[in-house]
Amino acid sequence: MNIKRSWAGVICCFLLFTVVCLSLTFHLKGAFRESGRPELGLLFFILPGVIASFFSRGEEVTKCLLGAILAAPVCLVLTRLLFVTSRSFLQELAWLLSGVFWCALGALCFLFIRTFIRHCRR
Repeated sequence: MNIKRSWAGVICCFLLFTVVCLSLTFHLKGAFRESGRPELGLLFFILPGVIASFFSRGEEVTKCLLGAILAAPVCLVLTRLLFVTSRSFLQELAWLLSGVFWCALGALCFLFIRTFIRHCRR
């Protein structure tokens, strides 16, 4: 059971990161450009980190980070094959690595809040 629980965070983050990436690429293209904030959609990458951190065992951020790092090349290949982008390869790669950063930040924020709540209960 410990093996399944330890990989639950990686699998959850991998799937959610991929879903967020594809939904931002396909459905929200240009939605934030008109408002003057073109990369506001990167904040959605916080959600996979928070949810995967909830399913991870203990105080591990590395499981969430591993899931996001494994999902980034998959998302890059999928967006290049399924969608004609106006960005260069390096811009897409930088955007995905920014998503990995925000995902890890979401996991860290969740762990901070959980630790703070546990500390306040004592």
